[in-house]
Amino acid sequence: MNRILDQQYLAERLESLKAGIIGAFSLSFAFLITSLVNTLVLAKSFPILVSLQRELNWYWLLSGAIAAFSGLLFGVTYRYIIRTDQNPHLSSGGVLAFGLVRGLSQTEAFNTHTHLLAFVVLVGESILWFAIAAIAIDTAIKFAWLKPFGQ
Repeated sequence: MNRILDQQYLAERLESLKAGIIGAFSLSFAFLITSLVNTLVLAKSFPILVSLQRELNWYWLLSGAIAAFSGLLFGVTYRYIIRTDQNPHLSSGGVLAFGLVRGLSQTEAFNTHTHLLAFVVLVGESILWFAIAAIAIDTAIKFAWLKPFGQ
């Protein structure tokens, strides 16, 4: 009996790891795209958003690693949040919670002389990142690449 429970526990952990990996790749991809958009489009088109411009250096790599780790944590947690329930408020609430925590903490640590629009862009980009990860995880579940928690 205990062996069966151990196998089920191991299978759940493996599915959580898969969800975390999907989340990490999704956020890494979103980080790369938004970094390019911020640097090549927004900062050049809108002078008040020049603070969003990022250079390719160790700080950028560290930010990317943090985004990937955040995606891993989101993926594992999101799988438990949605379970087998079809309530859209659980899904959107998880995305908003992670996105707002990341976005608002960035604005707190950011330069206080920056224009308010830059803060709005940072928060919006964070929510977008986690929405992309949620879509990727939902898609993986839909195609049976990933099992919802408890199945």
